[in-house]
Amino acid sequence: MKTIAVAATIQVLEGDRGDYLQALQAHALRCKVTEPGTLEFRILVPKDDLKTVMLYEVYASDEAFQAHLQGASMTQMKRDAQGFKTALTGVVCEPLEI
Repeated sequence: MKTIAVAATIQVLEGDRGDYLQALQAHALRCKVTEPGTLEFRILVPKDDLKTVMLYEVYASDEAFQAHLQGASMTQMKRDAQGFKTALTGVVCEPLEI
């Protein structure tokens, strides 16, 4: 089975990043605890851009990634993020072994 990696960028309104990060951190923790196929979930916070959050996620397989997208934590994150205006772009990748 090939692992799947996701690199995503989320834009939030200026001043909203701190509150959005709280919801996102709770989501990341839920994923690590309840989704065995979620191998890595890192939140990256650019120092010089207060409106951007980046994610780096690794899943055990495409099926694990699909389970993540349809899982309870994602449903909760969508509810938690309803009050925020965000724009999300992401790329699904196949990580190469070095």
